[in-house]
Amino acid sequence: MKSVEEFERVPLGFFPTPHEPLPRLSEALGITLTIKRDDYSGFGGGGNKVRKLEYLMAEACKTGVNVVITTGGHQSNHARMVAAAARKFGMRPVLVLRGNPPASWQGNLLLDKLFGAEVQFLDPDGYFTQIEGAMQAHADAAVAQGETPMIIPLGGATPLGALGYVRAVEEMAAQLAPSQTPAPDFIVAPTGSGGTLAGLHVGTRRYWPNTRVIGVSVSAKADWFQPRIAGMAQDCADLLQWPQQWQPEDIWIEDGYVGQAYGVPSDGGIAAIYQLAQLEGVLLDPVYTGKAMHGLFSLVEQGRIPQGSRVTFVHCGGSPALYPFADRLLEQ
Repeated sequence: MKSVEEFERVPLGFFPTPHEPLPRLSEALGITLTIKRDDYSGFGGGGNKVRKLEYLMAEACKTGVNVVITTGGHQSNHARMVAAAARKFGMRPVLVLRGNPPASWQGNLLLDKLFGAEVQFLDPDGYFTQIEGAMQAHADAAVAQGETPMIIPLGGATPLGALGYVRAVEEMAAQLAPSQTPAPDFIVAPTGSGGTLAGLHVGTRRYWPNTRVIGVSVSAKADWFQPRIAGMAQDCADLLQWPQQWQPEDIWIEDGYVGQAYGVPSDGGIAAIYQLAQLEGVLLDPVYTGKAMHGLFSLVEQGRIPQGSRVTFVHCGGSPALYPFADRLLEQ
């Protein structure tokens, strides 16, 4: 068996990130709620992708990559973070984003521009059939120019990237140990591509075996995520030589909180943003964390997270995405 520390990574973030209580919201919900502040991971605007990119960029540096290509939506935290990480190591970032060219460059799109990323937009209706070919075309063009490209898949969701969230569980366990605080009964996190959740599953099996991981989808249906995350968790555990096994039915995904579509704010998500801001002074975003917190609220209301439970919410960042949706947020 291996430790996550045996794998090469480049230090990008400011770790450990805080693991804070939310006392006013806990009282309102009837649970003990804490928040893992990976929005404070720092580098490039922060967020959960920093942990994954520490491993993925180590691989890029080791193999002499000088062009990094990835994809995401208009307000993709992942795309913004890849652009920042590429510049950190003197590489050229290329982003192929789902959506039409914007009327104005706001939020993460503005940061993509500040990082000097080359941006291509794909029509949302044809995105899923075109994206692999579009990224490969950029890679082929880079090779033709004598460059060495690397394609990072959507969300950095790979077994290697998932190591970042195995390490995050190890980090949280170390944070709770001095006060002898029990492990949470539940960890709740947004899931858009599955890599964070895969790492959380591997980490909890190892360090907190009685903790249930709940992914609140911000994009796809549960039956798409479950085999994907189970397979990624299995491959990540295999990298570590940890004797763990998953089946799709082991993966708990709530897919009723996406709203109209990925990247489109939902009423419940916006209400959750207001509640966190006004009870705890914590900013969520309308694409990822707001929808996930709405899911957490609903699960408590339904009794599926029982009263008195200890719950940790993983804040995956995303506050730049607040600003492009200012008009929608102010309608509430």
